[in-house]
Amino acid sequence: MLVKLHHSKSLEIYSVNTESTLLIPYAKQGISAGFPSPAEDFLDISIDLNKELIKNPSATFYGRVKGNSMIEAGLSDGDLLIIDKSLEPKNGKIAVCFIDGEFTVKRIKISRENGIVWLVAENKEYKPIRVTPENELMIWGIVTTVIKKM
Repeated sequence: MLVKLHHSKSLEIYSVNTESTLLIPYAKQGISAGFPSPAEDFLDISIDLNKELIKNPSATFYGRVKGNSMIEAGLSDGDLLIIDKSLEPKNGKIAVCFIDGEFTVKRIKISRENGIVWLVAENKEYKPIRVTPENELMIWGIVTTVIKKM
């Protein structure tokens, strides 16, 4: 069960419940994207997506993307993000940021010449956000996984 913790125009944030286990059949041999393979013979193995996708349960949250500012990074409107607050923000990582009272998901870019931090959208329609001393910025967590509906 997802518990909504925050709702903004660009992101919804949910708590993670890793106490439950849901074993899902898993084709360990892989699934061919070319010629068909007899994958059903291997479905007696199961995985738990909580254990597979969540490395730090107490520091992990879900977020649902709202909008298309990160479309070129593969994050689409409605995608579910797994966000780990225990990971260190680094140049080039996609992060959930709390800037000036609003949540947003952007790529962190740090200028090597002058150390200026930019929050960069992955859509040419959106301008990068230059973080200045006047901004209130908190890198809330790093996106580790995106779950898409097909």
